[in-house]
Amino acid sequence: MEEQMRVQAYQQAAGALPLSLRQRALAISLQRQAQVEELRLRVGRPMTVVVSGQEYPLSGGNVEGRELEQVVEIASRASLHAVLDQVRRGYLTMAGGHRIGLCGTAVMRDGNIHSLSRLSSLNIRVACQVRGAADPVMAAVCPDGRLVSTLILAPPGLGKTTLLRDLIRQVSDGEHCTAMRVAVADERGEVAGLYQGRAQLDVGAHTDVLEGCPKAQGLMLLLRAMNPQVLAADEITAPEDVAALRAAMGCGVVLLATAHGESRGDLERRMLYRPILEEGLFQRLVRIRQENTRRYYYIEELD
Repeated sequence: MEEQMRVQAYQQAAGALPLSLRQRALAISLQRQAQVEELRLRVGRPMTVVVSGQEYPLSGGNVEGRELEQVVEIASRASLHAVLDQVRRGYLTMAGGHRIGLCGTAVMRDGNIHSLSRLSSLNIRVACQVRGAADPVMAAVCPDGRLVSTLILAPPGLGKTTLLRDLIRQVSDGEHCTAMRVAVADERGEVAGLYQGRAQLDVGAHTDVLEGCPKAQGLMLLLRAMNPQVLAADEITAPEDVAALRAAMGCGVVLLATAHGESRGDLERRMLYRPILEEGLFQRLVRIRQENTRRYYYIEELD
């Protein structure tokens, strides 16, 4: 069932490609389609797919610049003005929650990026819901049946966002734990994949999503406006993010977040993350490690 869902997600993402590229993308085996994480297009180069972090070229000619423009037109349903705010940030979200990252020439106005022109490359990230991804950690992060503040730690590409999304869904729906209201600061649209106001990826029935806003500002807005019991954010990367989490903890909100790293030692060595441990912002640390093709979760209790 999971493999079938991944194939369907890949084929939906490939639907943003112009016909000639779409045919190449769909020519690979169904087994391979289920493994693809990204489709990458670069002008003057063959289209590639990313599997387990590695790129593999697809057969056929080189990608042309007009084909990148066509991808944006298809994904935006010929309404570029409707997605201009996303394009300014270098991406756009299409139906299904798939995210298209964009590169090209930045058009600047008053020191800010107004839009992108003459696209040179793009990256279609295949979004796929993995229901039950959080099952192995639920008992540990929900002692006595209620979620405690949890930080998910892993290097890039090991499924931090996938785990976070399913944690949010299960807590919001009360699956294996007490149901709680969750508010998500989804800065880059990777957790819920909002499209025309509707979450394309299931984050639960009692979840509110704010997309496109810097995490620190988004967390504070959600705290003031939505009265959440849980605040969630993907990839804590700046001191302002940590400060916002600290303020939320002071208001009695449970925290859910992810960070890049391999171990608790990584957190202790890096100035950005050290306050997270010293001030006790989180009660559980979930580390993700990959061994061969399998992912394993290691849970630590934090003081």
